[in-house]
Amino acid sequence: MTETRKATLSGQLSVAHTLRDGVHAVTLHGEIDHTVKTQLTQALQPTDTTTPFRIVLDLSGVTFMDSSGINVLVTLHQTAIRTQGWLRLAAPPEAVQRVLHVVGLDGVIPCHPTLDQALTA
Repeated sequence: MTETRKATLSGQLSVAHTLRDGVHAVTLHGEIDHTVKTQLTQALQPTDTTTPFRIVLDLSGVTFMDSSGINVLVTLHQTAIRTQGWLRLAAPPEAVQRVLHVVGLDGVIPCHPTLDQALTA
């Protein structure tokens, strides 16, 4: 079953959720910074914490990410682990990949070149 919903958190970031075979595929477009941190964290939290939370974030449309984005990813990763689930990242642009690498998050959260690869890993 596929369910899709979209939201614009601010003029800077939009979020599209799709549920594919129990995996939350979330596509982000725009900037991830302190102005959207709280709203983004809330938008990505699972509604059901009794089942494993499996989520893939498609970062291909992210144009900027600062430490606020790193904090969101760490929180989301911890939430997924607590439910026996996982977080995977897909298609981060070079600038975002560089930030993930500098802080070492790419060694903690799996990063994949495409959304399809992240979904099937």
